[in-house]
Amino acid sequence: MHELRFNPDLCFSCQTFSCLTECSYLSYDFDGAREERLKLARGEYSRVLEECFTCYGCEEYCEHGNHPFYRIVELQERFGVKVADDTFLSHLLERYRADGEFRPREVGKKVVHICLFPQLRDAITGRLFEGYDVVRGRHLFCNLIYLHYGMISVIRERASRTIENFRKLGVEEVVMYHDECYGFYTSFAEAYGIEVPFKAIHLFDHLYSRLKELEDGVEELGIKVAYQRPCSNRLSPETDRTLDRIFELIGVERVEREYDRRNALCCGASFEFKGDIETARRLQERNLRDMADSGASHVAFNCPMCYLTLGKKVREMGLTPIMVSELCKMAIGEEPFMLF
Repeated sequence: MHELRFNPDLCFSCQTFSCLTECSYLSYDFDGAREERLKLARGEYSRVLEECFTCYGCEEYCEHGNHPFYRIVELQERFGVKVADDTFLSHLLERYRADGEFRPREVGKKVVHICLFPQLRDAITGRLFEGYDVVRGRHLFCNLIYLHYGMISVIRERASRTIENFRKLGVEEVVMYHDECYGFYTSFAEAYGIEVPFKAIHLFDHLYSRLKELEDGVEELGIKVAYQRPCSNRLSPETDRTLDRIFELIGVERVEREYDRRNALCCGASFEFKGDIETARRLQERNLRDMADSGASHVAFNCPMCYLTLGKKVREMGLTPIMVSELCKMAIGEEPFMLF
């Protein structure tokens, strides 16, 4: 099985310990962060393992690219830290298992992968996705959801089969609609030395490229948008800057607010899944209040799970929830697909 490319010496020589001092959920001063980070580097038990909100943020904050979050999840599993109860974890293990033989259907060399969100199929239409087939399902699922629950071995065990199934499709280019899928084929695959036999493209990179091709027909929307940056985008922070370029191109103002960019808050879905409703609601109340106070008319999402979790609550506040891809469709005169 592939092993994590983690270098403890990088932690020992670190001068900032920003992986913990910048965390939005844990309150560590420099000395406390140093103490707990060095325990993690040595492979020892640390209270971080119990307190971590699994937001992926430390992957972005680490100045050395040393994969602190994957290290945390590995140690959670090694020390048997119960992120959720056994009944839930057992159910989760079975929920995303890909049973039976994968029977690939005929698709072109370029596809859009919509993960496990069949309702998004109707969104992959129009000129932005012309020439691309759509794929989805458990046999192609990256399984990164298990990072939230201290079960990193499940991802590693299923990785080879998932990638082999994509190989069977014969695809050369896969646009990942979901940030988490893109994170698996780039960040996670790199961290574990896993070979990916196709080109993984982030949705934002694809959208920006298509919009530039259609630039003569792009009309500025002239709206203010609060963006819900998903946890999994921490695995590819460079694409958040691509979003700024998209918004500039289509005439969207990304409003400044407290819980965006490096300070983004989780949508709360991972806590709702395991029944920790109190934590989920506490996070959502802070986030939604910040959106409402931002002066935005719309809330843009890129993660389908964030949309499904917060979309109705956003609409109840009088704001319009919308996926980034659908804002782009509006800018080229096409009807957006709306889940809510």
